[in-house]
Amino acid sequence: MALRVGPDTVWLFDLDNTLHDAGAWVFGALREAMGAYVASALQIPPDEAHALNLRYWHRHGATLLGLMRHHGVRPAHFLHDTHRLPGLEQQLSGHRHDFAALERLRGRKFILTNAPRGYALRVLDALRIGHLFDGVIAIDDMFMFGQLRPKPDARMLRRLAAQLRVAPRRCVLVEDTLAHQKAARRIGMRTVWMQRFLRRRLPLGPATTRLSMRPAYVDRRVRGLRPLLR
Repeated sequence: MALRVGPDTVWLFDLDNTLHDAGAWVFGALREAMGAYVASALQIPPDEAHALNLRYWHRHGATLLGLMRHHGVRPAHFLHDTHRLPGLEQQLSGHRHDFAALERLRGRKFILTNAPRGYALRVLDALRIGHLFDGVIAIDDMFMFGQLRPKPDARMLRRLAAQLRVAPRRCVLVEDTLAHQKAARRIGMRTVWMQRFLRRRLPLGPATTRLSMRPAYVDRRVRGLRPLLR
């Protein structure tokens, strides 16, 4: 399918497993860090902590939301503690063709990630692509009326479009997570399912399907960013 894009298009790019291969190291390191945090904070065994984190991820769309709702975990402390990730910069890998396509892509480009800002900036700096984006919208920016509303919250996405002074239909969300794309389509955004770094044997998130399928709420299914130039 063709996407009608131009200078007034606003691109919203996810970060992990969209612009770099987070599955190679980052996701495993984050699982361990989150498990250790929850085991310590709730005084439960590590295996129970991992199971709890996974259950909250499926139920709430983000582990942190479940920890906040049911255990009073402070988001800033959790995000800082779990995303320290020593040696992160040496473990990152992206794809040069994707980065070249980003540089040529018309329209405004933003990072939209459920990760904290400090982590996102470290990744962009290590990949040397920070200068290609007009801004970073991180989980730190996703509070509404005192409540944290990360992706896939449609209310947050609608407010984001208003803040960027653009109609949702002019926004294109490029993501590896289908649940986030479903929410974006609900408010009129267009969607691209990026599959370069997805592992076929691993779950794709709370809303899963086979990689060979294209759900109705996905406009385009790609394995790289170069097709977005056409």
